[in-house]
Amino acid sequence: MRFTMLPSPLSLFATWFVLQAAAAPAAAAGSKVLTPQDFKETVADGIWFIEHFSPYCRHCRNFEPTWNRVVDEFEKKPNLGIHMAQVNCALNGDLCTENGVTGYPQMNLYRNGQFVETFTDERDFNILVDFLLARAEPVADFLSSSTTVEQEELAAEIVPVDENLVIQTSQVESNPSGEVVSLTSETFDNFVAQAPTFVKFFAPWCGHCKKLAPTWMQVARRMQHKLNIAEVNCDEFKSLCSKQGVTGYPMLFYYSHGAKTEYTGSRKYEPLVAFADKAASPTMQQISAHDLDKVVHENPVAYVLLLSSSNEQIMNEVAKDSQLLLGSPPIFVSSSKELFTRYDIPTTESWVILSFKDNDPKEPISVFDSSISDKLSTWLFANRLPTSIELSRDVFQQVMHAPHNPLVVITATPNDIQNDVSSKLNDIAKKWRLRKNRVGRQDVIFTWMDADQWGSWMKSMYGVKVKDQPKVVVADHNRLVYWDRDTTGQPIQLNAVSIFSAIEGVYDNKIRSKHSENIMERILRAFNSSLTSTEDFIIAHPYMAVLLILGFLAAVIMAIKRLLDDDTDLQSEHRYIKGGRLD
Repeated sequence: MRFTMLPSPLSLFATWFVLQAAAAPAAAAGSKVLTPQDFKETVADGIWFIEHFSPYCRHCRNFEPTWNRVVDEFEKKPNLGIHMAQVNCALNGDLCTENGVTGYPQMNLYRNGQFVETFTDERDFNILVDFLLARAEPVADFLSSSTTVEQEELAAEIVPVDENLVIQTSQVESNPSGEVVSLTSETFDNFVAQAPTFVKFFAPWCGHCKKLAPTWMQVARRMQHKLNIAEVNCDEFKSLCSKQGVTGYPMLFYYSHGAKTEYTGSRKYEPLVAFADKAASPTMQQISAHDLDKVVHENPVAYVLLLSSSNEQIMNEVAKDSQLLLGSPPIFVSSSKELFTRYDIPTTESWVILSFKDNDPKEPISVFDSSISDKLSTWLFANRLPTSIELSRDVFQQVMHAPHNPLVVITATPNDIQNDVSSKLNDIAKKWRLRKNRVGRQDVIFTWMDADQWGSWMKSMYGVKVKDQPKVVVADHNRLVYWDRDTTGQPIQLNAVSIFSAIEGVYDNKIRSKHSENIMERILRAFNSSLTSTEDFIIAHPYMAVLLILGFLAAVIMAIKRLLDDDTDLQSEHRYIKGGRLD
């Protein structure tokens, strides 16, 4: 009889371990791997970022491509003084234990042989790069070259107009430390008045706020020397948050030159940095008369500042008022006499701003004349949108909550005919722009919406059900009312006659509006508005509020006392009558 020896459990485990080791990933390509023999000697000089990993760790394997990208990024910039390496904890467990490694992958930062900190944020490429850039120690050669880069960037912010005119930005340095600044009720107003600031309003118990916190810190590091990044704890400073219009957490506002705008985009790192970069960028560019047609053709909306002579005060005024545009639409600057002549602008005017829309350089749709109006920021916002635009999530707030409260023509259209509808609506919008009787009346913006994507919203707000044909309504979102019929009583059609009839009917109060909210929603909104108004009054006039409350309480007490006195008199009279009876 032949006996077959079965493998022992120990041999099976050894075989499994060998196979796993053979299948496990090696250290990242191009990354230096340290051992107990060379670890201390290697990290003794300079900044070292060390990944402690295990080849059997699933998270380590998933993270490997990101680590390789970070290594490649800093290999291209050796003068930054950032060095990177790895330690295989499966082979060098004692070394990892000695360095306080409690899980994989763990990344520790060392400076001249001393442990500094452990990286604890999200293992994202951009976050890792920003983390290391904030801790870099550039060598002398790089410092001299970076100074040149900074000088070039500064020079890029001084844009010449013809021979003598320059555009200058604020001289106040923003975000010198690359950190989030915590503001209080006492420091808020002064801080945001000094330089443009991106502010997060949060509550410590808010889950979304906790999730945003590390990203917000990364944004602050990224925007060092560019833009102030701050935060306000609304649990500690409730009155400040109420005053700033905070209705939920977290809320993000951008402040610039006494005005603010809410950021409603994504809370992820890349969109936040894109917004901050745009906000911190210079807002005006020089052009010649020859360049004007090109820039107008390239931008749906473009502003052109015409200056008859160099005037630094005017430049600073326009730069400040245009900050909240965040470069959209762009402002171009010229002192070309040819442009004054082309657009029939008297050369006696020291400066004017022309607004061009729909890629049409023939004639500006609006001209800001400084001798007539002094509300430049209002004019800039009133003219910032194209005559017609798709009402998407990206522009919804800009359109529906525009500061000048326009009427919005909304065309809900099926997806398969959007191109035809947008083209037709654009033609209608251009015809409306050329009408003379619209001057001095509420502005109108023409929009179209994807009915497949926005169908439920259109139905709940305006009662619109879209099947095969587009549906048109005129909305005043500021008042939460709308109109769906023209002056003939017929549903608004997608043609100039019907839409213009509806708009004129709105202007002349010839057609009745409908509410976007039901009666219960309107009652709740009115109640909430009254509470907000009361709260604002108490915050603005605390002493008067206390006097009114005391006066109200005194009136109530006096009324109650009078009732009690009247009741006592009646009881006394009743007793007197009863006692005088003969029976």
